[in-house]
Amino acid sequence: MKNNQSGFTLVEIAIVLVIIGLLLGGVLKGQELINSAKVKNFATDFRNIPLFIYGYQDKFKALPGDDAAAATHITGANNATTPTGVQGNGVINGAWNTTTQTDESYLFWQHVRLAGLAAGPTTVGAADYVPKNADGGIIGITSGTATPITGLRGTYIVCSQGILGKFAKQLDITMDDGNTTTGSVQVMANQAANQATAQAPVANTGGGTVIDDAQSYTVCMGV
Repeated sequence: MKNNQSGFTLVEIAIVLVIIGLLLGGVLKGQELINSAKVKNFATDFRNIPLFIYGYQDKFKALPGDDAAAATHITGANNATTPTGVQGNGVINGAWNTTTQTDESYLFWQHVRLAGLAAGPTTVGAADYVPKNADGGIIGITSGTATPITGLRGTYIVCSQGILGKFAKQLDITMDDGNTTTGSVQVMANQAANQATAQAPVANTGGGTVIDDAQSYTVCMGV
């Protein structure tokens, strides 16, 4: 019996390889677009918070969270009572990642939401009250005098937790100088809630600990 079976021709193999290459290229390009979109979301979080502050100041001549007359200005708002005796002093006091519901930095979110400047729940203590970034990490704000990273300066410091190293580095390139130990955007190791002591910045160039692309970090920006 004659065997009519034959293998693939070189042309057929070449076509298959081209198709595989196109599919792999499409997958990689799609992943690149997803990563780029995520970095843009992180950047938007940082850029929106100053707008909340300025919008609130324009309406009420006070800072959200620090507003000593928030309950008068906005129906349903709570006046901060901690830290004691600092309300209305022009500073948003309290740790950026505080869980104390009477802190200025915690009530910041209620004030800007009730003022119509930001979306989100206005009931303090709600499960989703503290805003989250695209990776599910918390976002917070504090005074520049309480900067969580030594050397990071600004009137206010905005921090976003749980960002993968590869995104943290890209975020710094997008918004600042590309060096995570200098400028207005810096990176540190993730820290526990209410950690008041300053953390040494994590470096991506020169001394310190090199950022691991697969490790999560906290990114902070001085405003």
